[in-house]
Amino acid sequence: MRLAIGGVSLDRVVESEMPTLDPFEIYPDARAADIESNLSWLAPRFYDPRSRLLILAFQGFVLRTRGKTVLVDTCVGDCKPRRRALFNDQRWGWLDRLDAAGFAPEDIDVVVCTHFHVDHVGWNTRLVDGRWVPTFPKARYLFAQAEWDYWWSEQGRPARERAGDYVLDSVLPVVEAGLVDFIEMDRAITDEVRCLPAAGHTPGLLCIDIRSGGERAILASDVLHTPLQCRFPHWSTRSCADPDHSRRTRLAFLEAWADSGVLVLPAHFPSPSAGTIERDRDAYRFRYAGEADAF
Repeated sequence: MRLAIGGVSLDRVVESEMPTLDPFEIYPDARAADIESNLSWLAPRFYDPRSRLLILAFQGFVLRTRGKTVLVDTCVGDCKPRRRALFNDQRWGWLDRLDAAGFAPEDIDVVVCTHFHVDHVGWNTRLVDGRWVPTFPKARYLFAQAEWDYWWSEQGRPARERAGDYVLDSVLPVVEAGLVDFIEMDRAITDEVRCLPAAGHTPGLLCIDIRSGGERAILASDVLHTPLQCRFPHWSTRSCADPDHSRRTRLAFLEAWADSGVLVLPAHFPSPSAGTIERDRDAYRFRYAGEADAF
């Protein structure tokens, strides 16, 4: 899917979209009654009643702005050894989908990883002759300094190891190749695209703010994982490094963009991912672009 935000073009390149997570695994505050009372809109788009799993997309976003091609997030990756069976040693062929969208690895000028979770860094590298090498050899990889510092600290190490140490195979090789710029969290990429700090889910979480030709869109990364967090905005996930900070960031994000008409693209919302946030009494709803129903 290609969108235009003023003079910026945006392509979603989906790696997978499927029933993925038990709602009670991802949301520790969820109750059975919360799911049951929302099934009328959750199923079948966001929740698979057969498996009782939430449906999530895993995807990257390619922006063309001011003569630069910018890739935001690099999904799970192929051939990666991971603890979660869903991610372990996959062959999803995301690079073929990137090619189908019109982009070769050599076309990418900038890679931005919004944070260092396993499903946002995987295609930073690929396996060549038994070694993990940078997938995008001509790109500068932009990593928030705060994110790097956290995941290399003793505080961050246990979460890395629980997933299978993806930082070693998907982050460290591009650092060692000299392709990384460690950035502050409000870094401008071009005059149309800049990073927005959104710490909480991880200490260096970034959103991406696109402004061009009087239009605006926000790549929301993991501030929201599913539309359930619009209905239950106080829910943080089990993978949040700081659940309270994550909650404050999410509430501020929803309040800032509700009823604004600004296009919001959370990283994991199923296709087409893009929509707007609306106030709904003491909570919020998400309306997909071009659709009548809100969720």
